[in-house]
Amino acid sequence: MSEQRSVPLREHLLALKPCRHGGLIQETSETYGIPEGEILDFSANFNPLGSPFDYPESGLNFGDIIEESLGKLLEYPDNRYLEFREAAARFVGLGVTPQSIIPGNGSTEIVRLVVESVVEKGDKVLLPWPTFGEYEMQCRIVGAEPVYPAQDEVDTLSDEMLDKAKILFICNPNNPTGKLRSREELKALAERCREHKTLLYVDEAFIELSDYSQSVADLPADNDYVFVMRSLTKDFAIPGIRMGFGIASPDMAEILNTARLSWNLGAIANTTGIALLNIEGGIDSPYLKKARAMILEEGEKLKAKLDRIRGFEVGEVNVNFIFVNISKFMLDSGELSARLAARGVLIRDCVSFHGLGKDYIRVAVRTGEENDRLIAAIGEVITEWGREQAKNELQQVIEKASEEGIGGRKTCEYYPCHFEGQNCTFCFCPFYPCENEKTGGKWIKSSRGGRVWSCVDCHLVHKKEIAQKVLDCLMQEGDTDELVKVAWKKVMEPIL
Repeated sequence: MSEQRSVPLREHLLALKPCRHGGLIQETSETYGIPEGEILDFSANFNPLGSPFDYPESGLNFGDIIEESLGKLLEYPDNRYLEFREAAARFVGLGVTPQSIIPGNGSTEIVRLVVESVVEKGDKVLLPWPTFGEYEMQCRIVGAEPVYPAQDEVDTLSDEMLDKAKILFICNPNNPTGKLRSREELKALAERCREHKTLLYVDEAFIELSDYSQSVADLPADNDYVFVMRSLTKDFAIPGIRMGFGIASPDMAEILNTARLSWNLGAIANTTGIALLNIEGGIDSPYLKKARAMILEEGEKLKAKLDRIRGFEVGEVNVNFIFVNISKFMLDSGELSARLAARGVLIRDCVSFHGLGKDYIRVAVRTGEENDRLIAAIGEVITEWGREQAKNELQQVIEKASEEGIGGRKTCEYYPCHFEGQNCTFCFCPFYPCENEKTGGKWIKSSRGGRVWSCVDCHLVHKKEIAQKVLDCLMQEGDTDELVKVAWKKVMEPIL
């Protein structure tokens, strides 16, 4: 955008950048030519059971909901959304009343409604990092000034900082780290925010898939400085139907229901939301109880498998996603996510989360079979990278040998020395994986699942005379890949 204003918008919006999210299935399909139905998405976090409509025991039938909605398509929705608000209050429990419920067209609309209603241009807002990017996006739209304390500094925020801030955003469990704050911790924070007249915005979008006993949805009833948000998208795995709601004090909710967009829930979303919120058993329905148990069981299994990948430092399992530090891994988050996407597996590259850079990824917890596909895909990426490194190393060896001969390197950063006098001209074997067990190499079980070719017991290319013969072949004129084949046939096959 040129420095001179060219569109009739507020000046600060001209430099606004879009908020990045997961779930880019259509974009990935277009980029890599993979049918959408073949893409496995670990970049967005939903109930791993799928929607309750796939479970007849839930008592919910989507066809019936659509049929009921069809009769309402020719009229405006009742903007009071009384039935939705009653169902939401029952679902939450904790003494929450319908008068405290604000319906929303998904959680993002609720964030925007509150920010537009509370924050003015130039106000400071507290965004403990890393956290959900839409808080910052909506605050920047109104011209607010973000302040970024670290997540572990929330409990020790200074009085001065709280005095100056209009809103403090807390995501619990936090996205992307999965950190779950206790109810007692949040109650203490709520009292501090009331004292300093700072709105505590608690995003509980994932609480039903975690430990919902830590919810603070009852606090707004007598504290105008607490707002709690819930999302139906995550609980019921239906992101295509935008539904959520906020919980505020009755006085605040009345004003926010006046300020929100009229008819913000269409007929289908409203009818679907009511049906889901009225699921038998509510938050303790068999469907949600089974989901929570599955998340813990499969999440721990997935964590154990990710932990075995060298360079991965895996976070805790509190909810249906896992945060992974890959700063010691061979690839950064952008390259790893791109290579996996090319295989039809999406993970969340956390580079767009404030403060994280290219050192972190987030993966959803899905079914055991799907989680194994993720681990296998990561294994394929590692193998692919190894082959590329081997090829690059080989090219460097050839270039160096043309000037200096075979060289006398005695140690190698990739493999332990096999014997005294070993020659390490080829750190990476040019024939990997040769898949010929006569070499001493063999297939072994990979910690990531499946098999991998191991060269640990192969000494051949570390013998000086063999390395010299192989190098002589590779230094001829021609395509390197073809010369490798020639070297195998001319040098290795007679030995084997």
